[in-house]
Amino acid sequence: MALADMQDHAAVTAGSRELLVFALGREEYGIDILKVQEIRGYDAVTRIAGAPDFIKGVVNLRGHIVPIVDLRLKFALGDVEYNAFTVVIILNIFERTVGVVVDGVSDVIQLADDAIRPAPELGATVDTTYILGLGTLAERMVIVVDIEKLMGCDEMALIDASVAA
Repeated sequence: MALADMQDHAAVTAGSRELLVFALGREEYGIDILKVQEIRGYDAVTRIAGAPDFIKGVVNLRGHIVPIVDLRLKFALGDVEYNAFTVVIILNIFERTVGVVVDGVSDVIQLADDAIRPAPELGATVDTTYILGLGTLAERMVIVVDIEKLMGCDEMALIDASVAA
């Protein structure tokens, strides 16, 4: 299904969310489909000196310079491999375009709000402020991410704090 079809299909229904589901390691994560501009294969990026490891660099996307964040490195998932399944999800967040590298994209799901449970308290060592909750759909568990909050956090510094507030 083409991304435009997915977004057309993503009519917001009261009490539910349409999520693009992607894989990081063995886990599935979901983000609001309406934040997704497109999905691309992973291409080489231009590194920026002094940037944190999880900021892979930038790409020229049809004349726009787009920062690329590897969520596998951001979430400290260990060794990452770039292969034919590695994709970049291009997002539009706060009127800015940002790409995130993931292991793969699987599908779009619709989750009822009551199917999303609060994230467990993991103590001060794990930042879960960007996790909206854990969604269950049949036998699947999807970690629902507030991608705007994640990209707008101080560590990322990709979105102007005054815009993200």
